[in-house]
Amino acid sequence: MIAKLLDKAVAGERLTPEEGLKLLQSNDLLAIGRAADAVTRRMHPENYRTYNIDRNINYTNVCTAVCHFCAFYRSPKSSEGYVLPREEILKKVEETVALGGDQILMQGGLHPEYKLDWYEELLGDIKKAFPQVNLHAFSPPEIHHFTKVNKLPLKEVLQRLKDAGLGSLPGGGAEILNDRVRRELTRGKVMTDDWLNVMRVWHEIGGRSSATMMFGHVETLAERIEHLERVRQLQDETGGFTAFICWTFQPEHTDMSHIPPSGTFEYLKTQAISRLYLDNVPNIQSSWVTQGLKIGQLALLYGANDMGSLMIEENVVAEAGTVHFLTLQEIRDAISELGYEPRQRNVHYELFPKEHEMKAVQANALRNQELVTLS
Repeated sequence: MIAKLLDKAVAGERLTPEEGLKLLQSNDLLAIGRAADAVTRRMHPENYRTYNIDRNINYTNVCTAVCHFCAFYRSPKSSEGYVLPREEILKKVEETVALGGDQILMQGGLHPEYKLDWYEELLGDIKKAFPQVNLHAFSPPEIHHFTKVNKLPLKEVLQRLKDAGLGSLPGGGAEILNDRVRRELTRGKVMTDDWLNVMRVWHEIGGRSSATMMFGHVETLAERIEHLERVRQLQDETGGFTAFICWTFQPEHTDMSHIPPSGTFEYLKTQAISRLYLDNVPNIQSSWVTQGLKIGQLALLYGANDMGSLMIEENVVAEAGTVHFLTLQEIRDAISELGYEPRQRNVHYELFPKEHEMKAVQANALRNQELVTLS
């Protein structure tokens, strides 16, 4: 039943939401995976697959929103809430640069007290010390929160942050872009149209960003396709998304721990269909952080052309009990084992010189040896 749909997508024709839903309802994982791989090879005929080196700095876990799927946040009155000192943040950036990284993924909770100038100073301090580092920071829920706390227009908030050093926006906080789902998952957090509008305005002022999807909780398959459709529509409008990343909900230690976790089958199928459906998004990232090394590697045969980040530090998924750690060499080996050359890239998917890559490999190998010795 789905062969014609897969042939259509492989040929470069656009799938409709109804056709996307039929694919999600299918259990023919191998056929869907082969089609996704064919599309990936058409869009990325090069003999390499990419990765990047960055660090996820969660500058605060204090959050006014209540997200039932999140094990990371703490309420403003919690004794477990924190805000990282500026010196500690700069030290983390320094360590990342020493390991060959060029980017900091910086996200936090929706802190009720800090005004926009605090975030401008944070960006400015990092860029002053490390002008070469791209600050991939502040997801749409944070940006929307900034507009409310500061009572400022969205465009002004984004432009001020851009002027202060913001380089690109991460796609966090998207979950499922459907308001029924969002109301069930969270309280006090940005809804669908406002999430998309943050990205729209950011793209309009020349910014680039990624898009994400966390699935396998309370959404229906039709709502999962609706999410992809909303991303595709905005990409048609602005062209500002550089990549799409999806991952499965990690229920442990959350208020939704009663929901069984989605397995490998559902992850690979959904990612493959994302590649088939998002015909205007150039890159798909594997999510080894939630899936582990082998499934993260297999994802490169199910629509992904990028292995994602080394992720020197990760806290949000780890709080939910999912802890996967890969070395840089393991990421590179995973790509090589599939017959591709591993190449380090930046947020725009531009490749680094190979000399830089080799220095990063050496620096990471030395760090791993030191960690083993300390342990």
